[in-house]
Amino acid sequence: MAGTGEIDEGFYSRQLYVLGHEAMHRMGTAEVLIAGMKGLGVEIAKNVILSGVKSVTVQDEGQAEWSDLSSQFFLQEADLGQNRATCSLPQLSALNPHVLVSAHTRPLNEEFLLKYQVVVLTDSSLDDQKRFGDFCHERGIRFIVADTRGLCGQLFCDFGEEFEVLDRDGEMPATLMIDRITKDNPGVVICADDQKHGLCDGSKVLFSEIQGMTELNSMAPVEIKVCGQYSFSICDTSSFSEYERGGVVTEVKQPLMLNFKPLSEALNDHQLLILNDYGKISRHNTLHLAFQALHSFVKKEQRLPHPWSQPDADSLLNLVKELNSVSKLEELDEAAVRSFSYTARGDLAPMNAFFGGLAAQEVIKACSGKFTPLQQWLYFDALECLPEDGGCLEESSFSSRGTRYDAQIRVFGSEFQQKLLMQKYFLVGAGAIGCELLKNFALIGLGAGEEGHITVTDMDYIERSNLNRQFLFRSKDIGKPKSEVAAKAVAGMNPQINITAHQNRLDPDSEGVYDYSFFMGLDGVAAALDNVEARVYLDKRCVLYQKPMLEGGTLGSKGHTLVVVPHLTESYGPAKTSSGNGIPLCTLKNFPHRIEHTLQWARDQFEGLFKQTPENVNHFLRDPKFIERTLAHGDAEALEILGGVWSSLQETGAGGQRPQSWEDCVSWARCKWETLYNNDICQLLHCFPPAEVTASGLPFWSGTKRCPHPLTFDPNNTTHMEFVMAAANLYGQIYGIKGTRDVAAIRQTLEKVQVPAFSPKSSVKIHLTDKEMEEDRKKEADDTDKARLAELKGKLSSLKGSGQMYPVDFEKDDDSNFHMDYIVAASNLRAENYDIPAADRHQSKRIAGRIIPAIATTTAAVAGLMCLELFKLIQGHKKIESYRTAYLNLAVQYFVLSQPCRPQSFEVAGKKYTLWDDFLVGGRRCNQQEMTLADLIQHVKETNGLTISGLYYGPAILYSGQEDRLKMSMSDLVKKITKAEIPPHEKMLELIPSFEEDEDCETVPIIRYKLL
Repeated sequence: MAGTGEIDEGFYSRQLYVLGHEAMHRMGTAEVLIAGMKGLGVEIAKNVILSGVKSVTVQDEGQAEWSDLSSQFFLQEADLGQNRATCSLPQLSALNPHVLVSAHTRPLNEEFLLKYQVVVLTDSSLDDQKRFGDFCHERGIRFIVADTRGLCGQLFCDFGEEFEVLDRDGEMPATLMIDRITKDNPGVVICADDQKHGLCDGSKVLFSEIQGMTELNSMAPVEIKVCGQYSFSICDTSSFSEYERGGVVTEVKQPLMLNFKPLSEALNDHQLLILNDYGKISRHNTLHLAFQALHSFVKKEQRLPHPWSQPDADSLLNLVKELNSVSKLEELDEAAVRSFSYTARGDLAPMNAFFGGLAAQEVIKACSGKFTPLQQWLYFDALECLPEDGGCLEESSFSSRGTRYDAQIRVFGSEFQQKLLMQKYFLVGAGAIGCELLKNFALIGLGAGEEGHITVTDMDYIERSNLNRQFLFRSKDIGKPKSEVAAKAVAGMNPQINITAHQNRLDPDSEGVYDYSFFMGLDGVAAALDNVEARVYLDKRCVLYQKPMLEGGTLGSKGHTLVVVPHLTESYGPAKTSSGNGIPLCTLKNFPHRIEHTLQWARDQFEGLFKQTPENVNHFLRDPKFIERTLAHGDAEALEILGGVWSSLQETGAGGQRPQSWEDCVSWARCKWETLYNNDICQLLHCFPPAEVTASGLPFWSGTKRCPHPLTFDPNNTTHMEFVMAAANLYGQIYGIKGTRDVAAIRQTLEKVQVPAFSPKSSVKIHLTDKEMEEDRKKEADDTDKARLAELKGKLSSLKGSGQMYPVDFEKDDDSNFHMDYIVAASNLRAENYDIPAADRHQSKRIAGRIIPAIATTTAAVAGLMCLELFKLIQGHKKIESYRTAYLNLAVQYFVLSQPCRPQSFEVAGKKYTLWDDFLVGGRRCNQQEMTLADLIQHVKETNGLTISGLYYGPAILYSGQEDRLKMSMSDLVKKITKAEIPPHEKMLELIPSFEEDEDCETVPIIRYKLL
């Protein structure tokens, strides 16, 4: 990019869905200076470079020291004694080929700053912050200060007297269907109740497509006032025409103008502090003074406070109290000041990752005008990472040892560092969050001792779109396994790390690898997954084996973290039930009203025509029992599947049979266009004419039901031709026929195509609800359907040996394969049927391709927070108030850090349990023989006072009172009832009991029966 005006959509694809093209173009003209190349500075630089600006200059006068290796991931032992900026330059330059990166090793001065639109200071003095801050404020240069000291951090932004925010939150403008509008002063708009409007007082909206009260269609954006979740008031509509039906209301995003104070003035304004942990309000205010006091301490002593030095902590506290004599805080957190002093010499990779993500996001805002900037101070601490028993520890435990972990030892001590080195952790996922976690693991020394180890698994391979946020990968790695490349990269950061890379999917099929022995050898698990199902599965395994789990995820600028601690917190839990966001089938088939509906419909069309039907044909050709198995699904589904197979094998083309030529494919595509966008719509309007009314006398076509209109094919219409071209090429692909992109040739072929005439049928039934559709599906098929099925069976039996087909797997990122061409054209044509605003290719790809927007800044911040929780787990914190669950949105500086929830309890026979409670049973008796069912029942009775009345293994009923089973060993019983061998890797059986003492109890502790 680098100011050329061109955006590399392959490289920035996921980020474009977060920032958009306009913001990315603005960033492509921005030049950024980042001063200080210790851990925090390099983290900010990494994220800014990945995000894409014109150029980045990294400045540092200092030389690399041992302590830098604790958090500066682009420095090696060979770099010690050399300039940090110069040593980091090659690695930083390799991150993004579109950004020019340079190093500056001399001191900063005002003249040098004039070259840049954004200046970031890290590891700087307060005098420099004030001097350069005033200079930048006067000249309109965006100014950011970021600093971390041990477990505390500070962020400050000054974007000048006037800074325009073009999009305050990055959310898609709301588009809503209108149910009705009142004639009143003010008029009230009631939206269709399929979605809440999500607007707020002062929002502005535009109206379109209203029938009746047409005056609103031509009005400028109207300011609204919220009345309820589905209604809002507008202007005086009392003199307008009577509202009839229809209409769309669209939110119009308004720019926001902000003003900032220079740092020298903002220092004295506690109103500018943004809270992020509401349990620490007094601490945030205290830290604002503590950072200022620290600068005074350094200026006087020419050094930072010694680790865990009581005299230095006393001195710093006195300086804070002096400052508070002016600020007059109601509550001064003296304990926090002391802890701040004890740990100020520390430099922690997770803290730098978190603040590096936040600060880089502010750089992006400064360059692009996208999202709401920080106004103006933010403080964050993780002092709860320190030992829970508190107190002042021996200074000698925290002294430098000439190792790469010195800056971390200054915070936690050498004993804790040894614990880190000996950890055995399992990381699932080596994508964006996985890369960031591995970087932090390497820097903090997790698993880097003789007895330590990290296992990472990821089944995916590196793609070009990964490079923008999965910073361990480079262009040369495309096509290679993510886990292997990531493991090799972090081994380069810390040669001491012990890491093994796997390419396994984590699911029941891999339980032979990740079995009882594997999990019991772990200290913990980290989840860096991109789907809920995998998280739920991993969570169940962690609960079964009583292992802690760190979990985090991102969605664009939003992120969350969760820590699961056995017997202390709730787990991730089962997959949540649908919140109503699923699109009803009847909406997709007949009543779409949003572009998401037409895109899902187009995706379903693609899957059905070009993947599922060809796959069914191939199964039919290869499997003699295909018809028999299909009939078992029910008559309705069997008719659909077998009818698709028959029509695919006997498709009418120019030769009268399945397509034999490219011309046949074009003919099919043209006829398919007519069916989808004319005939089907004519049939729908035949069943429900535009003037149709319901039984209650209300218009049928109202609210979310948009009255459609058929389209007439026009070979001069670009979208019409794009559909035919894409459909014909895809149709040709499934039959092995080569197509073309020659529009002129396709147009000539179309002139010869005969499109069958269509007449609507009165016998067709169109379902209005999914419930109605399901009820009809469950009904016994009528004689006509049964006769049709019998006819299909007969016809298909004579087709064995016909040619196979070539199913197409949807791939959104290949622009040459016609997949997105088809989706975009098919969706926008259907949108035209229903007067829904069309979507461009970029938006269509995000929705139809189910792309998760992503940006490097959020990923870094989330991984940093996860690793702070890791510090607590390894120390064995027992208090739930020591842990944090986090929800953040970097777009609007929204942070909620809160205590995790305790596990829900349930009762069995008057005694309370949680999901972490189970009955662990060793499967061997004293004589080393395996337990019988009777032994198990007796053991549970003796140890837990409960009488087993029923026992289940998955869906299998092992016992419900059968006396003949009591003498069987448990493994023999399982094999007999399941009629299968127990897999060799399964060393523990999960058994679900029911108890005589409380047979109605819905939830009971499981019995974990050890086969070892």
